[in-house]
Amino acid sequence: MSTPGRPVTITEIAREAGVSVPTVSRVVNGRGDVAAATRERVEALLRARGYRPQRAAAARARTGLLDLVFDDLDSPWAVEILRGVEEVARAAGAGVVVSAVHGSATAARQWLHDLGSRGSDGVLLVTSHVQRDLEPWLQERSVPLVVVDPAGVPPAGVPSVGATNWAGGLAATTHLVGLGHRRTALVGGPPDLLCSRARLDGHRAALESAGLAMDPALVRQGDFHQESGYREARALLELDDPPTAIFAASDQMALGVYEAVRRRGLRVPEDVSVVGFDDLQLAEWASPPLTTVRQPLAEMGAAAARTVLSLADGQEVSGTRVELATSLVVRHSTAPPRR
Repeated sequence: MSTPGRPVTITEIAREAGVSVPTVSRVVNGRGDVAAATRERVEALLRARGYRPQRAAAARARTGLLDLVFDDLDSPWAVEILRGVEEVARAAGAGVVVSAVHGSATAARQWLHDLGSRGSDGVLLVTSHVQRDLEPWLQERSVPLVVVDPAGVPPAGVPSVGATNWAGGLAATTHLVGLGHRRTALVGGPPDLLCSRARLDGHRAALESAGLAMDPALVRQGDFHQESGYREARALLELDDPPTAIFAASDQMALGVYEAVRRRGLRVPEDVSVVGFDDLQLAEWASPPLTTVRQPLAEMGAAAARTVLSLADGQEVSGTRVELATSLVVRHSTAPPRR
């Protein structure tokens, strides 16, 4: 219950009505995607409790700022996302405030405090889980949220932009199998990330489609960084029956695989074929140039920025999940296995 003299919040209304905060927000904003019985119950509570919106999204004074929040900023991958966001924001006359919370609760709280001081028009959260208290906090202040490449399934009603990771994993492994590889390994990303699990599932589907069982010994877990690619590839190449091809679930890990192959006295692609994922600029300049799955990172950032700006203007958006297509880019790091 609210304290006497303090305005009631939509979080309290949602709790009493037994619905989510986004549902109450949709009722308050007059949206039609709420069941009639639920709408009547929420509206009755809003009237009874004397709810008054703090600041309606369409009536808010725009600050001309977007908050772009990463877990970490130590990758060219993040720079590509930022490039897409900044391009759209600049065209709209908005600035971008970039933060990295490094998975730290203290850093996240400090960012939230700073966000409240700035009064940004919208928040873009990249490759992160949405904290339980973040969405209600933003809803109370009519600050829209969009998640880019979500770590997990975002809360209902929160728009997200990602890529077709399953299709990308399928294409990478299908390419290797089509070249004749029967011992194809995967160096995947962190298993708690949705994109990592999707790429693994695509890899598995490609093997099964070719009538090949996925050997658990050929599946290793990395963290998308070069060091883990090197470490896991070295372990794979030390097996009694090593793989003839390795699909690394990021371009940075693929470069680590290159180094492990080199230190083993082997060559890419003559001895080991390698496929990456992302198509960062470094992929084209690797030696040999890296075959990889292109993930449209800048386009993902741009699509997310357009969505959050539309929401900040009080506009409706169609659908809550957008997946941009991945595509295989074949260069010179893959070849048929030696007989």
